[in-house]
Amino acid sequence: MADITAAAVKQLREKTGAGMMECKNALVEAQGSEELAIEILRKRGLASAKKREGRIAAEGIVGSYIHMGGKVGVLVEINCETDFVARGEEFQQLVKDIAMHIAAAEPRYVTREEVPADALGKEREIARAQAKNDPKNANKPDQVVDKIVEGRLNKFYEETVLMDQPFVKDPAKTISELVTEKVAKTGEKITIRRFTRYKMGEGLEKREEDFSSEVASLAG
Repeated sequence: MADITAAAVKQLREKTGAGMMECKNALVEAQGSEELAIEILRKRGLASAKKREGRIAAEGIVGSYIHMGGKVGVLVEINCETDFVARGEEFQQLVKDIAMHIAAAEPRYVTREEVPADALGKEREIARAQAKNDPKNANKPDQVVDKIVEGRLNKFYEETVLMDQPFVKDPAKTISELVTEKVAKTGEKITIRRFTRYKMGEGLEKREEDFSSEVASLAG
């Protein structure tokens, strides 16, 4: 039997909208083949999100969230297929929740695909060096070290990629799973296109006080 990883189950769930156990069972039946697993789920009528994958999501709204008395602000564009859904309570709440999440969790990218290759390469290099320098891994084969590195990269994704982050209001689900739930409820394709997070004073150089001059002035 093929070794079915949690990451493979999660990816299949994101692509199809089917439940976790249905996805795992389909992957087991398909001996690890994602393409065949999707076909199995579609035949069972479980691949609801997959059916909407090819649709165009050109409607939607730009939502905002302001936090800490104006110290942090977020703009996020979330798309759906029709203006009717965009104006609905379910979609409006989703936009509010995701804008709030971005303010709190500080993601840097929407999806894994947006992570620059050089940034990912640097994280992989750091993760491998950390694993190699850990005395507990001294006698472990390269295959084991590789798995440790991949685990640390997954942690990097959870910290920086919006779709991989645990939802701040319900950490048991990721933002990707939250969106998949709304796809099932609204019956439309929903995508998070882009976001911008502002933090007051971010990137500005702070004025450095001349400590010796300050002491001299106080001394008279």
